Formats: sequence, C-alpha cells, structure tokens
Amino acid sequence: MGIRRYIANSDNTITNAFASNLSIRGTGSNMGASDILEVFSIYGQTSSSAGYSTEESKTLINFPISTVIADRTSGNIPASGSVNFFLKMYNAIHSSTTPSKYTLIVAPISSSWTEGFGLDMDEYKDLGYSNWLSSSSTTKWNTAGGDYLNIPGGDFLVGNTSSQYFNLGNEDLEVDITAQMEKWINGSIASNGFGIFLASSMLNDTRSYYTKKFFGRDSEFKLYRPNIEARWNSQVADERGNFFISSSLLSTENVNTIYLYNYRNGKATNIPSIGQGLVYVKIYETLGGSASSMPIAGGVTVANTSVVTGGWFSVGLYTASFAYTGSSSTIYDVWQNGSTIFHTGTINTITYDASSDAELPRYVLNIKNAQAKYFQNDKPRFRLFVREKDWNPTIYNIASTEIESSIIEKSYYSLVRVQDNFNVIPYGTGSAQHTLLSFDVSGNYFDFDMSILEKGFMYGLKFAFDIQQNGNIEEQPYIFKFRVEE
Repeated sequence: MGIRRYIANSDNTITNAFASNLSIRGTGSNMGASDILEVFSIYGQTSSSAGYSTEESKTLINFPISTVIADRTSGNIPASGSVNFFLKMYNAIHSSTTPSKYTLIVAPISSSWTEGFGLDMDEYKDLGYSNWLSSSSTTKWNTAGGDYLNIPGGDFLVGNTSSQYFNLGNEDLEVDITAQMEKWINGSIASNGFGIFLASSMLNDTRSYYTKKFFGRDSEFKLYRPNIEARWNSQVADERGNFFISSSLLSTENVNTIYLYNYRNGKATNIPSIGQGLVYVKIYETLGGSASSMPIAGGVTVANTSVVTGGWFSVGLYTASFAYTGSSSTIYDVWQNGSTIFHTGTINTITYDASSDAELPRYVLNIKNAQAKYFQNDKPRFRLFVREKDWNPTIYNIASTEIESSIIEKSYYSLVRVQDNFNVIPYGTGSAQHTLLSFDVSGNYFDFDMSILEKGFMYGLKFAFDIQQNGNIEEQPYIFKFRVEE
C-alpha cells in the first residue's frame, strides 16, 4: 500500500480580530481546543485617523514528525526521493459567508509553540497560549502573528509549492510539502509545523475575505482531520504470469521482470548471504539430464549473456529482468549465488501476436477474498479476479479446477464512503502512482491498512484500468462494499 497518513498532533487559530464590541482585539485569545480552524481577513470594520482597520486570523498546525522518522527507519515508507508528502486539510461547511478567489499560503513555522485549551471563536474570551502575540506562556513571537521561514521578495516557501488558489472558496487544501518534510526528517530544520494564512495581496486588499474554515484535529469526523499523506508507488510488477516471448512487434516490452519472494512465517526476510546485494538467475528450457548442466545458450538476452544478474527490490524481495528469445512454452528460472541454489521456478511463456480487431476488451471483476466486515487493525491483501467479459472457455478451461485471472498491468483502486460517496482515497494516477495495483502469477492485488478508515461506516472499492498504458484510465462498472468495525 503506497499510502500512509499522519494526523496532526496540535493545532490552533490565532487572531487580532475585534470582538463584537469593536473595541477589544483578540490578540491574547487561544482556540487550541476547538474542532474548527479558521483563516480570514476583515477590512474596514472601524476607522480612525490612521485609516480603516484590518483584522486577520491564521491557523497553526503541527504533526508527529518523530513517527514519520520511525516509519522510514523501519521501512514503512520509502527513502528520500521515492516518496511524496502532501498536507491535506478539509473544508468545513458553516453558516457564515465564504470568500472566493483567494490564495492561502502554507509556511513552515520557525519557532516552537504550544497548542492551548481555548474554545471561544466568536468573542475571543478564552485567553491562553499560543496566541497572536506569543508562541507560549514564556515566549513572544518575534513578529505578531507568528514567525515563519521566508524568502526575500516573496511570501513564503514550502519546497516547490507555497500556496493554493481557491476559486470557489469551499475547496479542500492539498499542497505538496515534500521538500520541507525531508528537511524535518533529516533534522536540518526543526519541525514546528505550518502556518496557513491569506497571501499578502489579499491582506492588502480593500475588501474582506471572511471566512475559510477547516476541520481540526479534534473533529469527531476522523476522515476530515488534517493530515500529512505520504504517497509512493508500491507496485510489485511480477510478470511471471504474463511473460511474453520476445517479438519483433514489441520493443522495450520484450523485457520481462520476475521476482523471488523470501518469506518466513509470513514475514519478508532478506536472504542472509545476499542481503541487499546481487542474485543470479539461470534460465533453462529443460530440467534434468545433460540439459540441466547448462543454461539456455542464446535464449536469454541480457547484455549478451545467458546468466541474468538480479538484485534486491525490498525486504525479502529480489528481482531480475530479461528478454527470452527462445520458443519453449515453459522455461525454468534457477535463482542462485555461486553454487548455492535458492529456488527453482516455472514460467509459462506467451507468444505475442498482433490483431485485426481494434476493439478493446471488456472485463468482469471480483475480489476473490473479500469479506463483508473488517476491523481497524486489519491489513488485508485484496486479490482481484479479472476475466474478459466475452470470454469463451475451452474444454481445458472447463476441466480446470481454477480459472486463471487476467493480469492488468496498469490498474488502480479508489475508495469511497458509501453513505455520502465521499472520496476517501481518489485514484492515484499522478506522478506518485500510489494506488497502482501489484500483480504476480495469481493476478492483481494490493494491501490496505484499515486504520485509515473511520469505524461504523460502509466503504466501497472501485477500480480503473489503463488498458493501453497511455494514461487514459477507464473506471470499471463495479463497486465492492465492506464495513469497518472497531
């Protein structure tokens, strides 16, 4: 599963806005215990010789970076360069006005701060820390409204993305914070969270932007709590069950990738004599007799050698890639290091042929191991069964005890909450490819961590295929429902 979420561990709204009497500002107020976060600017509620008044509200939010570091150390998320991080905050519908056509800045906070226990977001009567003037009970901000890492001549910078434009105003916030996260993880910058506030062009405008509200970390709605989402491509693309003989009709597709899985008691474990090093694979057309003493001569094309050099993919998984230029319907892969043989596998090859029919296939889907109910501590592996809709079985197929699943090399899943069709996990078809299904000789599959979901609701899995592998995905007309319990 190429997704991991980290819920905020502290958040607060700070403001210099007037209370309803328009004489006292809420600069000493604290809203750290509220389940709502608020960002706004108000222009011209009062006037004086200095001009019209301006008022502002900002959101502060922090995350458990130590947990992210621990997950990277343990291998639960990939190394730097192989994972992207996104800050996600969810719009809270309210009865007040909602601004439109504005930009919110997401800026890393440069000093530590405390959350506080205030609740009052109307009259600002709950005094405490942090607030507009102070980061804690003992420390004032260097600049009223918070201290942020900035760059000369601009607003603020978080990696390559520093802002999000809101056209309608009620959109959720989602920004790429990968660069900043990596600095927090490697310790080059202290992790103090982010400030979210209106861009300077809005603050200098002679109009109000009132008010943008987000769900906070104390919200009763788990799926709406602000989080950092780690995304990465976790696909294991094992082509043992979809292995094509080299063809002049193909180019790079002639190279097939196969995997060796080393599990002990269900846990992936590195081979001690290899670790994260190289492994070697010899390909045979026949096992036994004199043929077993020599791998295929000229039948394997990898740098003009008949011995394939493979390597470590992840804990307990090793991989090798090669093109087979022979003609046997069955070949055998022997994984070894020196004279030590680790495993001998079987590959049934497929002969590729062009077609006179331009019609794309349609599919029938099922999840072979689906259950009606899961618990939040479950981490099931969903196995997707796929066959062509107009498939006509042969006598051999009918006689077989199990019909083989078709393999879709570019297939994606999404997950929705059935009650309101809330898209919990959209299709991850962007650069991260984080909902791309893996596949092996038994078909497509993916792992899912149920702790992401809120108990007491029914959810539905949907699937989309990129049959032509050109970026155009087609959602399949099926949904597979299950309920999550505590």
